[in-house]
Amino acid sequence: MTIAETPESSEGQRNRFPLSANLELFCIFDKGDDEGAFGPRHLVNLAWRVTGEIDVAVLQAALDDVVVRNEILRTEVIRGDGDDYQRVLPPSRVDVQVIDLSGDDDPRSRDERADSFINKVEYFELRAADLPHIRAVLGRFDERDAVLVLLTHHTASDGYSMSVLIREIAALYAQHKGFGPADLPEPVQYKEFSAWQQEELAAENAERARAYWRRKLDGAQTSMVATDQPDVPYRYAVHRQIFPPELATAAGNLAKALRASPFMVLLAAFNVLWHKKTGDVDVVTPILSSGRGDPRFAEAVGPFFNLVPLRTDLSDNPAFSELVNRTRTTCLEAYAHDLPYAHIAAEAPDLNKPYEAGNLSACAFQSFQFPDLMEETTVGDLTYTEVRKRVESSSETSEIPNGIVFTLDLLPTGEIAAHARYSKADFLEPTIEKLVGDYREILALATTNPTIRLRDL
Repeated sequence: MTIAETPESSEGQRNRFPLSANLELFCIFDKGDDEGAFGPRHLVNLAWRVTGEIDVAVLQAALDDVVVRNEILRTEVIRGDGDDYQRVLPPSRVDVQVIDLSGDDDPRSRDERADSFINKVEYFELRAADLPHIRAVLGRFDERDAVLVLLTHHTASDGYSMSVLIREIAALYAQHKGFGPADLPEPVQYKEFSAWQQEELAAENAERARAYWRRKLDGAQTSMVATDQPDVPYRYAVHRQIFPPELATAAGNLAKALRASPFMVLLAAFNVLWHKKTGDVDVVTPILSSGRGDPRFAEAVGPFFNLVPLRTDLSDNPAFSELVNRTRTTCLEAYAHDLPYAHIAAEAPDLNKPYEAGNLSACAFQSFQFPDLMEETTVGDLTYTEVRKRVESSSETSEIPNGIVFTLDLLPTGEIAAHARYSKADFLEPTIEKLVGDYREILALATTNPTIRLRDL
């Protein structure tokens, strides 16, 4: 079905759908259309190196098709009158920009130029009120080598969704080029998830989960560090570092020995870092999870991610291996009692009290573990490879509503790509550079000597 063939959405009550818990959370950070959760910089961006002769008109058709397929890309969040809801609108064309990257006078490698190009695109703006909630920017080195960057507003997508979108775009592009019908599942709409989630939150399992979080977070507060509070405008920046393969190998080996996941080892090292920065032995670290607990939503597009506050006891000067075990227990318990962040916070009245100080900042931790990442994947006559090794820091980037997001990506090369996204109104760049560097040192020391105790890390 094309844009022209798509019927207009029904009006009135038939086109009023409840918000998901995530969209409700975004409404808490609503600062209008010019900043905050619904502002033009609250974006999700991913990029792919594309090899082959790209037909821009066919790419346009494929992008328009994904807007038809995925209603969330054309869904408004109606807010501000005390009765917030989703409203699905008719599809419209995706804005596609083509930029010449040939730059024969630029001595840098194409990989380096691609990194700089993606940084510039990440600084683009896309308001939540702009439809559809997706843009594409195609940078061309030549007729057979390009970088495709997708931008979506975070109210319509998340990192996992970007992987879903590129697979759909690749399949639909190939279909338009005559390579046969796109082998895509029937799309599951985000509004279906919102309705399902409401039912789940009213069920008995949710009550048991609430009871768990009441006990687990009794008296707990989110662990935060003091900000630098520089007198600069509110803008986000990103600091990037590449960790050597030995670190990922050591973390993986330790995880296997302790019957944990690499994520649990990486998180345990982060808990050590946060203990050293805050002095807390009762550490509450927010992690970002995919939020896709039901398999039916595995290939859906939307803001499914969840923020989960994990409380870990670092008292008694434990060995790092013991800290990994404690972190493992905390993670497994949390996975078994999954609830949206707002519902968890409702059971823990002290959790967000540190925010009231005004000079403290939390840090959310995540490690990319998205399935089916495109690594030299040929679909039709094009080959796609996600650009994951990002090395260039940037003083201007897309934003998050609050705090720091510290992300680790285990690359196919064995390296770890680390980046920290932060507000320049809260932190100076050297502070964040040291934060990432200190984490690297802790991870190296702890994974090569797991019996080392907390005070010696």
